[in-house]
Amino acid sequence: MTNSRRNRGRVIGAAVVALGLGAAVVFTNFASAAVPEATGEQVVTESIEVSGVFDGANKRFIGGGALGDGGQDEGQDALFELADGATLQNVILGSPAADGVHCSGSCTISNVHWEDVGEDAATFRGTNATVLIEGGSAASGTDKVFQDNRGAGGSVTIRDFEVSDFGKLYRSCGNCSTQAARTVTISNIIATAPGGTLAGVNTNLGDKVTLDGITIVGDDISLCDRFEGNDTGDEPTKIGEGPDGTSCVASNVTGP
Repeated sequence: MTNSRRNRGRVIGAAVVALGLGAAVVFTNFASAAVPEATGEQVVTESIEVSGVFDGANKRFIGGGALGDGGQDEGQDALFELADGATLQNVILGSPAADGVHCSGSCTISNVHWEDVGEDAATFRGTNATVLIEGGSAASGTDKVFQDNRGAGGSVTIRDFEVSDFGKLYRSCGNCSTQAARTVTISNIIATAPGGTLAGVNTNLGDKVTLDGITIVGDDISLCDRFEGNDTGDEPTKIGEGPDGTSCVASNVTGP
């Protein structure tokens, strides 16, 4: 992330302090400021299957038919289904976006913008899967932005990304039937309130999140929430919050 983008976060954060609640509207969809102008629009009624590289040339894709109810139900289909090794780039996901993007294994998601996150923005699966999210933004994620359901091995990297109005930027699955230790690196992020936490990890399962170069704009946002995960399907128990030096490590954080 360039110094100008970092400085933008600091300047806007200072403006909130100066202007008080009257400035809150500015941050409601801050991440949307990064969205390029759409070059066209396509309604998606069945998941688009991607192998190789799919370059959307900044076209907006929105859900229709069975993908268009805009609900938060678990188990929805995605607008894009990425095969192992696939790349999705230069895409805008409008509203409704169903369950966003599914990666069945390793994948790259580059300069993809979610204007209004549906159930999740993207979900990751597979063993030994390496996931890279670089560039892009997400706004209005009621629950999770990135859901990590991967098995053992691999890693997730999220970098040069902007997020606003969200519950969790990243969540390692807390109650999947097959669990594993998951590793994620989150770097060069602008996170704009309202927001819950940047990462939810399961300390008892050996998860580790490394955060570096985080700019928080507006109100407080937790860097990480620590959970006791399980494989029974029960709601995981939150056991702590904030860096602990083991399961959650953070550096170069600026903001409230």
